[in-house]
Amino acid sequence: MKDNIDLLNDFNKNINEYITDVMENYSIGKNAKVITHGCQMNEHDSEKIEWLLEKMGYTLVEDIEDSDFVVLNTCSIRHSAEDKVYGQLGNLKPLKKRNPKLKVAVCGCMMQRNESREYVIDNFKNVDIIFGTNNIWKLPELIVRNYSTKELAIDIEETQEKFDDYLGANRLYSYKSYVNIMYGCNNFCTYCIVPFTRGREDSRNPEDILLEIKNLAKNGTKEITLLGQNVNSYGKTLNHPISFSDLLYKINDIDGIERIRFMTSHPKDISDELMYAFKDLDKLCNFLHLPIQSGSSRILNLMNRKYTKEDYLEKIYKIRNINPNIAISTDLMIGFPSESEEDFLETIDLVKKVEYDTAFTFIYSIREGTIAGRSKEQVPDKVKHERFEKLLDVLYPIQLKKNSEFIGKKCKVLVDDFSKNNKDYLSGRTEEFKLVNFKGTKEQIGNIVDVNITSANTFSLKGEIIE
Repeated sequence: MKDNIDLLNDFNKNINEYITDVMENYSIGKNAKVITHGCQMNEHDSEKIEWLLEKMGYTLVEDIEDSDFVVLNTCSIRHSAEDKVYGQLGNLKPLKKRNPKLKVAVCGCMMQRNESREYVIDNFKNVDIIFGTNNIWKLPELIVRNYSTKELAIDIEETQEKFDDYLGANRLYSYKSYVNIMYGCNNFCTYCIVPFTRGREDSRNPEDILLEIKNLAKNGTKEITLLGQNVNSYGKTLNHPISFSDLLYKINDIDGIERIRFMTSHPKDISDELMYAFKDLDKLCNFLHLPIQSGSSRILNLMNRKYTKEDYLEKIYKIRNINPNIAISTDLMIGFPSESEEDFLETIDLVKKVEYDTAFTFIYSIREGTIAGRSKEQVPDKVKHERFEKLLDVLYPIQLKKNSEFIGKKCKVLVDDFSKNNKDYLSGRTEEFKLVNFKGTKEQIGNIVDVNITSANTFSLKGEIIE
């Protein structure tokens, strides 16, 4: 394999050829819209896709009605996510009739699944380009192929193309950025399709990660979020393995970076070294997302999570002993196959013991291709929804209590933008990932400001900026 410099030179040469080819020889619309479904990794992939499109001369637009090229970057974690994409593809059919120049591309996790890809091919003839999660950099080539042959252009790779790491990205924010540190997953939870769409674990070289972050810092990035399906496993596939905590210590030394976050951390692999990093590293945000999924050890075993409720609680108590002020969030799944009322009450018990700052809650839905999806012990929908509502009745008062503890405190807030719900207020996040709304000025967007917290509700805080 060529070294990275040769790859970059080849890419820049080829993309210029593609631009000349398309612009000179084909009638091409120049407005593009990228629609993203799914997780932070998908969001970061879309940033790369948008960068490529701009390199090819496209203008990114907000309104799909104004677009000549639509890219659907898809998620496959739940069947409902796929149904949403199918609905969007159906809605694009009349738009394509009104605009003969319109091209439609589908990419992402859905297209890595044979069944989903074949369904799109068979049922949506308005799709022009299909590619997966592992070969984003080939998009310009696929565009040219489709224009020149007038046939569906498909390119799917089973393993991650290292070259994708060296693409630029049209960052949504200049002051905070996602950085992939690894791809894929080796855990094979019985409800999850990710190992089949993102592949096996593969860690990026630390030198490349550090160089990317240094360049981001030079361009004004203050906060980075490190991405991986299981960041705790980082480094195991390298020729010279290093641990995730070692990587964090190196990143903490980079000038210009003021905040470090990461997603997602698997409970079975979290180390003491990582726990102490929350005490030792001044730039590591005071926030840990540690998905439990269920409070029942029996269900956790069926999920193949490789830890028990007791294991999980021991780690929670340990990290809170090391850093008493850390905010903790989690994922909770209700209605996993064979979940009994006793299992559900174990989850409620765990939520009360941990007192999460926030939780992403899901009702289990069958995911074709997974072990859990083949189970004959599916929980009735009515029962799942009743349990889900009972869970929220326990979670929300705890979240309000945890948020109320911030009243009267001074917090450093990275200002994101004006509030979506009230344009008179700015909105941003504390180190603990608490959403804060407060009055301010446009010039403060992208800066870290001091805010005095004056009130709290279940999902956010309100405050006053300290001048």
